[in-house]
Amino acid sequence: MILLRIALQTHATDGKRESRKIGFIIYRILYGPLLYLRAVYRQILVLLSLFIIGALIFGYFEQLPPLLALFASVSTVTIIGLFTPNNGNFTTMNKTEGVLVMGLILASVTSGASVIQGLVGVAGKDVKEEATKRLVSKLKGHIIVYGYEHTGVYVTDELQKSGYDYVIITRNADVCNDLVSKNFFAILESKTDPIGALRSAGIDEASLVIVTDTNDAENLRFVLTARKLRPDVRIHTVVNDPSLAETAKDAGANLVIAPSVAVGRLLATSAENRGLVGLTYSEKSGTQHVTGYVIPESSPLIGKRPEEIANESGMIGVLRDGKIDGTVFRGSFILRKGDTLLILGDMSWIKKLEGR
Repeated sequence: MILLRIALQTHATDGKRESRKIGFIIYRILYGPLLYLRAVYRQILVLLSLFIIGALIFGYFEQLPPLLALFASVSTVTIIGLFTPNNGNFTTMNKTEGVLVMGLILASVTSGASVIQGLVGVAGKDVKEEATKRLVSKLKGHIIVYGYEHTGVYVTDELQKSGYDYVIITRNADVCNDLVSKNFFAILESKTDPIGALRSAGIDEASLVIVTDTNDAENLRFVLTARKLRPDVRIHTVVNDPSLAETAKDAGANLVIAPSVAVGRLLATSAENRGLVGLTYSEKSGTQHVTGYVIPESSPLIGKRPEEIANESGMIGVLRDGKIDGTVFRGSFILRKGDTLLILGDMSWIKKLEGR
């Protein structure tokens, strides 16, 4: 998985994560009631119209002033029972009034049940999804990750450590709901609407799209769609079948990685190179291994400056006391016993230098 680690500048992430959590809370408070209102506003309008109709009925038949007529209507429609038409004497009630009141009560019961059904239908996850959409719409320069299976999980873990904002797009509803419940930015993609998913994920403001699905056909479809929507955005993708690498580039991917090829090279190289640290990948040079070489006692490298051997050796850094020393190429750094040289590519020059 070393190949899938993106070279990102590390910085503090605790503040950003806490800010995201607060953002979810605020948006849920603001848009939660709005979501419930949106679900039942038609039924509420029906109830309001019933209040008015009832007020007209009681105003006409009971000769009540407007305010009392409205009170009587609300009492009847909500079945509170604080007002009874004709003083409760239903045998002498005007028949037309009786029919109208019965119709009013039946209509109010039906409308009230519809309101309750609408409110119950709005689940907590709907409120969270609405908060997610609102927050994602505010993002700029974020990263979109498509696919949250094996590879996608590791990619997002690295992005999280580096403090980058990212939005996950997945076709799995259970995975999406779980991510949203944990305050992650996640969008559920319908197979028939990848364009909608990308737009919901903020493709217009994204800086990078990373495609990691286990299905190469889905990856290619997503690369094509993302490239159509954003001709200028960078797109990095994996291909599980190495033979599809060129196809993925033709589809619009800027960087294509075949994990099986990378892992194969890593394992094969480790058979003869016990100091193997990892692999690097670039579009121009492809895959190269990085080896750690520990300077032994009486080595001719001791006392030299890194810049004296960098061009010949392919040295890209030095580990001292288990940490990368940032002063390596500043002129004052002197190599000593126990330093670990990080060498990119061929190690033959060291074997020659050490007389082996």
